[in-house]
Amino acid sequence: MLDNPATALTILVLSLFIGVEVITKVPPLLHTPLMSGSNAISGITIVGALIAVASEEPFIKTAFGFLAIVFATINVVGGFLVTNRMLAMFRGKRERR
Repeated sequence: MLDNPATALTILVLSLFIGVEVITKVPPLLHTPLMSGSNAISGITIVGALIAVASEEPFIKTAFGFLAIVFATINVVGGFLVTNRMLAMFRGKRERR
């Protein structure tokens, strides 16, 4: 569908600009729900990347699939760590120990 590299690059650049604009407009109160949505999307990315790595495609596609697995896993783990840290702020001092 996106055989033309210029079209793919244009879509990538436009999506980056739109993503930055949307994220900068999010109030701090909504960051936790946004983080959980990001974790869900990263989970889907991991599944898709696993499928890409398991297929018998050229090496470059397998390498990009592996990188997608690594980056999406870092995002999911980081999201859970941040969420856990935020939830710890709401616990009492006795519960933290």
